Amino acid sequence: MASQSSGRNSRRPRGDGSRRRGGDRPYRQNTPAKAPAKQTFWQKITAFFSPDGNPPPPAVSTRPAERQRNGSARPAGEPARGSRKPESIEVTTPRLYVGNLSFEATESDLFELFNGVGQVQNAEVVTYKHNQRSKGFAFVQMLTVEEAQRAVTELHDKDFLGRKLVVSGAKSSEHHSAN
Repeated sequence: MASQSSGRNSRRPRGDGSRRRGGDRPYRQNTPAKAPAKQTFWQKITAFFSPDGNPPPPAVSTRPAERQRNGSARPAGEPARGSRKPESIEVTTPRLYVGNLSFEATESDLFELFNGVGQVQNAEVVTYKHNQRSKGFAFVQMLTVEEAQRAVTELHDKDFLGRKLVVSGAKSSEHHSAN
C-alpha cells in the first residue's frame, strides 16, 4: 500500500536523515519587531495631506477625559483656573444649602455640626437614587431665620472632613422655577 500525502504537511527527507531542532540556528520566537504606533483615522488623513507625509505632532486635547489620559492638566498657555465662586443666596428662610460636602459626610455629622450654631430641625444629604451615594451637597433646616444667618456666617468656608464648606441660603421653589 502506497502512503498518501495531502501535500500540506509533507516533509522532504534531509540528506543526513536526522531531524534538526534549532541546531546551529538560534531559536527565534514568532514575535514581530516593534510595530509603529497605530495611527488614528484623523492622523492618517493629516499624514495623507501633509507635504512630507508625516502627521503633525499631536495637539494637547481640551477635553477633560483626554487630558487626564494624556497626563497634562491643561493645554500649554492656558492659565490656571481660579476657584469658582458659588452663587450667593440671601438667607430669607431657615433652609440652608451646604455645598462642597465630603462624600463620606452623613446627616448625623451635619446635624452635630449645625447644632453647635443653633437648633437643627432637619439635615438631608442629597444622594443618587440608583446607588445611594452622596452627590456632595445637602440641605439643613434650622429652627429660625436668625439661626440660619448665624450658621452661614460661622460655617461658610469652614474646613469639614477635609473640604471647605459652602453654606448659603437655599433657593426657594419660586426662585428655582424662575431660572
